[in-house]
Amino acid sequence: MCGFGNEFSSEDPRCPGSLPEGQNNPQVCPYGLYAEQLSGSAFTCPRPANKRSWLYRILPSVKHKPFTAVPCGNLTENWNEVEPDPNQLRWLPFTIPKSTEKKVDFVAGLHTVCGAGDAKSRNGISIHVYTCNTSMVDRCFNNSDGDFLIVPQQGEILITTEFGKMMVEPNEICVIQQGMRFSVDVFGETRGYIMEVYGAHFELPDLGPIGVCLDFLCPVAWYEDRKVATGYTIINKYQGKLFACQQDFSPTSWLHCVAFDHADPSIFTVLTAKSTRPGVAIADFVIFPPRWGVTHARLASTLKWLLQGRRVTLKKCQDGR
Repeated sequence: MCGFGNEFSSEDPRCPGSLPEGQNNPQVCPYGLYAEQLSGSAFTCPRPANKRSWLYRILPSVKHKPFTAVPCGNLTENWNEVEPDPNQLRWLPFTIPKSTEKKVDFVAGLHTVCGAGDAKSRNGISIHVYTCNTSMVDRCFNNSDGDFLIVPQQGEILITTEFGKMMVEPNEICVIQQGMRFSVDVFGETRGYIMEVYGAHFELPDLGPIGVCLDFLCPVAWYEDRKVATGYTIINKYQGKLFACQQDFSPTSWLHCVAFDHADPSIFTVLTAKSTRPGVAIADFVIFPPRWGVTHARLASTLKWLLQGRRVTLKKCQDGR
C-alpha cells in the first residue's frame, strides 16, 4: 500500500471477513478477536493531527508478565554523562561483531552516538547506530519514548511489526512509530543508523512534489498464531531505560488494522491544562462514568482513582501504603 500518513485498512487473506463492518469495537469481534486501539496522538488534537489504528488480535497485548529492568548496554539518553564538545566530530565505522565470536541481535547492538532533550519531557532527539550479526529470535522491541527512523548502511533487514512485514535494504529507510512492537531479522553482518524523535511524529515536509507520498510503502496485514512454550520476550524502551517481560505467544498475533475514528474520551474531560502545542494538554482531569471499556494503547500516562464501584478488569493491586 502506497502513502505516508494515510488511512489504510488491511486484513490477512487467510481470515476473510475479520474486519468489523460499520463499527470499530463491537462487543463480539469476528473470529473471537480482541479489538485494541493504538493511539499516536492526544485525543484532543485537531482532527488533521489525529493518529490512531485499530488492531484485532488473537490475544490481548496486555497478556504478559510484569516488566523488569534489564541492562541498557550502550543505549543511553543521559547527556550529563559526557562533557559537551563544540568541535566538529567524525567517527570511523562502528565495528560489526563477528558471529563466530558473539551473537548480537538488533537490540543488543544499539549504540547511542549523540542527542539532545529528554524522553521524559517528550522533547528532543537521539542518534543511534546498530551493529548486529543475528536475528531476533522469540523476542521483540517496543519503543515507548518516540519514533525510530531506521537507515540501513550494510545488509538488508526484515522487520516484522504488528502491522505486517517490511524488507528494508541499504539506500532505503523505514519509520517505526512509538508503541509499535517489532522484531528484526538479518542475513549476515549488518549495520545502520537510527534517528529517534521524542514528542513528535515524522511527517512529509512542505516541499510540494518533492518527497511525494508515493515514495513510501505501508505493509499489509500478516499474523502468526504461535505459542512459545519457552517464553517470548518483549523489550520495552521507557524513559531511556530498558525493561523486559515474558509472554507465551508471538505479539504479531493479529489479523488487520484499520484507522477509523471512535468515541472520543475527551467528552469526559472536566478540566485541562494546555501545553504550548495546539490540542495537546500537560494534564487532563477526567471523570469516567460506568461504561463499556475498550482496550487501547496510548501515548499518555493515566493515573486513575476509583471513587465508587469497582473495576472488574483488575484482579491484583499494589499495596496503598
